[in-house]
Amino acid sequence: MSYVVDVTQEESVPEKPEREIPPIARRIHFWRLLGAGVTLLVAGTVVLSLSRNEALNWPVIQEFMFQESVLAGLRLTIELTVISMVGALVLATIIANMRLSPNVVLRSISWAFVWFFRGIPLLVLLVLMFNFSLLYPEISIGLPGQVPIWSVPSGDLLSPFWAAVIAFVLHQSAYTSEVIRTSIRAVPTGQIEAAESLGMTHFRTLQRIVLPQALRIAIPPIANDAINLLKATSLVAFIAVSDLLYSVQQIYASNYQVVPLLVVAALWYLIIVSIMSVGQWALERRFGRGTARLGTTVKSAGGKN
Repeated sequence: MSYVVDVTQEESVPEKPEREIPPIARRIHFWRLLGAGVTLLVAGTVVLSLSRNEALNWPVIQEFMFQESVLAGLRLTIELTVISMVGALVLATIIANMRLSPNVVLRSISWAFVWFFRGIPLLVLLVLMFNFSLLYPEISIGLPGQVPIWSVPSGDLLSPFWAAVIAFVLHQSAYTSEVIRTSIRAVPTGQIEAAESLGMTHFRTLQRIVLPQALRIAIPPIANDAINLLKATSLVAFIAVSDLLYSVQQIYASNYQVVPLLVVAALWYLIIVSIMSVGQWALERRFGRGTARLGTTVKSAGGKN
């Protein structure tokens, strides 16, 4: 005797009613609200105090904000910052690659460079470069022990402006080289080995593989270095370079409006730093496009699983 079991009919299981999920109640954070209220109160008090402070003398600020000598000092500050930062980036890239070189001599020289110029205060370096002619009265080119082919007094060749540029380049490159070095080391070694296995030279690998990726990492700290360099240019007032701060100092030395003229300088520094911050944001967005797309792809792929 055989029995046939019908498996086509599935036993119906009553579905459980879906439980309604109550809406998430928004928790009121008392201390956060209190902190925000106190912050707004303090900020409002400071703004109100500054607007009513007669020592600021806002009409004087408005008068000298676009004064010709102030704008000339602003232009010189920008020129000094741009030239110094470009020179520092070039020198820092060289120093960073020397630090990563397998040659012990190059590594030692670059390490000594970074150690020396990070250890000297910027103001001291500025004054030393300004008085470079006391150390070397003449700069000459020629063979040792022979009559120089070319010679010129140091004071004629090295003006206060270029003395400041050299000091800023040497000082800033010591810091920026460490940023570039760590950014290069952050690039996966597997990519470098893959490039070498394809027969790419070291320079080609550095140009096409390493530096484009290291640049994404290095942009934020280098942008901060540039902003710090802009503000550090105010130190050139000590060696009589007519930058923004020196220009306003010359004005308030004659009209005795010290605070309003310093506010003029501070406002211009804030404006330039704000523009540089926007440029930093644009650069980060431009060079971070590939990373953003990769992150989005990975996230969307993970969501499908």
